[in-house]
Amino acid sequence: MGGSGPVGFDLDMTLINSRPAILASFAETSRETGTAIDLDAVDRRLGVKLDDELAFWFPPDRVAAAAEIYRRHYLRLAEPMTTVLPGAHEALAAVQAAGQRAVIITAKHPVSARPSLQAAGLAPDELFTLVHGPEKAAVLRRLKAVAYVGDTPPDMAAAVQADARAVGVATGSFTADDLAGAGAEVVLDSLAAFPAWYRSA
Repeated sequence: MGGSGPVGFDLDMTLINSRPAILASFAETSRETGTAIDLDAVDRRLGVKLDDELAFWFPPDRVAAAAEIYRRHYLRLAEPMTTVLPGAHEALAAVQAAGQRAVIITAKHPVSARPSLQAAGLAPDELFTLVHGPEKAAVLRRLKAVAYVGDTPPDMAAAVQADARAVGVATGSFTADDLAGAGAEVVLDSLAAFPAWYRSA
């Protein structure tokens, strides 16, 4: 595949293990607002936009305020609690070594995405934030991306919609079967297997 076009990557649970920081931030938001939030339910939906997740727990007129509270805690917790997932650096490097752009396309807010990348030591060629599901497909089409790598069924669906190769990594909340059922052409156990796949694809 080398030499054929940009490759998009999801961020949360694809390149970085942000689960501890995300769940801790939701726990702090719950504590501060006095609103019960089921962290297991949040965990099952990891990857959606923050406002969409908060809408499960807060009425519409309180979502924006809850998001501000969440982000305040996330910015404090991101650096000490975020770790890079195995193979993430090597995956981006494999694309760049082929002379192509490694692009991160995430539902995360830019305020939250940048400290997460800094904590993990990741430097993509371009970063697109606040996009999820079909919005990711639109970005992939605009970039003429040849593949999109992610850990959720909506990531796989976005790749399929954009006529990009859907590459699943079973490092998030979804199984290999979940990802294959959503259109993944290949499902990797982790990004450690990505460079070999990329070179041979």
